Amino acid sequence: MKGKKKVAALSQFARESARISSLKAKLYVDIFEKDALGAPRSSNGFCWSVSHKLDFVAGVVSKEKIGIDLERIKDISDALFERIIEPEEKRHFRNQDKNIIFFRVFTAKEAVLKKTRDGMRGLPKVKIKEVVDDENLVVQYLGKKYLVENFYFDGYLASVTKDHFNVQWTLE
Repeated sequence: MKGKKKVAALSQFARESARISSLKAKLYVDIFEKDALGAPRSSNGFCWSVSHKLDFVAGVVSKEKIGIDLERIKDISDALFERIIEPEEKRHFRNQDKNIIFFRVFTAKEAVLKKTRDGMRGLPKVKIKEVVDDENLVVQYLGKKYLVENFYFDGYLASVTKDHFNVQWTLE
């Protein structure tokens, strides 16, 4: 498949991933619709978020608004790094590879923007405020702080907003 058909198929797989997440969490969601702006609509009072790449899809369901993003870790240019990550943000990271830093930051920021439903137009306003450890970041957006957890697997990195709950990652 190519183009829109491929994206639609990956989106369906990601929604199936979210459905599995809902079953594991006992938050039963079976309708995954988006609003006119493309943001996920809550279903049965539960919120959901998905992300997809060619090799993997991710889906998550929560009682609260939530965001998830997934990216393959690859080499990125210095110009792209500097466009997404400000010098103040880079200072929070110690002894990490430039590509890991980039994808931790990018996926965390996108997860927050998905949670807030503001989309990529808010990217310049999202800031890394603290690196808690190799798997957790504090991100600030419009005066509010969000805790984001990173998960590494098979050359990919996924980030999910987690606020007041523990994330249980499952690969299937």
